[in-house]
Amino acid sequence: MRTTIDIPEDLLLEAMKLTHLKTKTDVVKEGLVSLIRKEKLKGLKKFKGSISLDINLDELRNR
Repeated sequence: MRTTIDIPEDLLLEAMKLTHLKTKTDVVKEGLVSLIRKEKLKGLKKFKGSISLDINLDELRNR
C-alpha cells in the first residue's frame, strides 16, 4: 500500500543509523512491527499473576 506521510528527517536518519537499515520503507516497517510487539506485550502483562499454572514436571516427563 502506498501512502504519503510527513516524518521528521532527523528522526528518520537517526533510526536508519541506529538500525543499519538502508531504506526509509524498511525503517517505517520495523517501527510498526516494534510498536505492534510492544502493544501486544502490554496486553499480556495484564494477565501477570492471574493465571494459575499447576504444572508437575515429573508428570510431563513421563508422558
